[in-house]
Amino acid sequence: MTKKSEKSSWAGTAAIAGAAIGSAALAAALLYASRRKDGDKPAPAPINPENAPETD
Repeated sequence: MTKKSEKSSWAGTAAIAGAAIGSAALAAALLYASRRKDGDKPAPAPINPENAPETD
């Protein structure tokens, strides 16, 4: 049989791990949503070679 102190230490460790995974998932979801919002903007117009500045 296992001791009660061993069970409680695993429960605390599991709770901390679960909180860390949940926090990482929430942060990833927020980053994904913010990138999707920026993706709605049209791309800048390409530079035409005729109008390009001369360089050496």
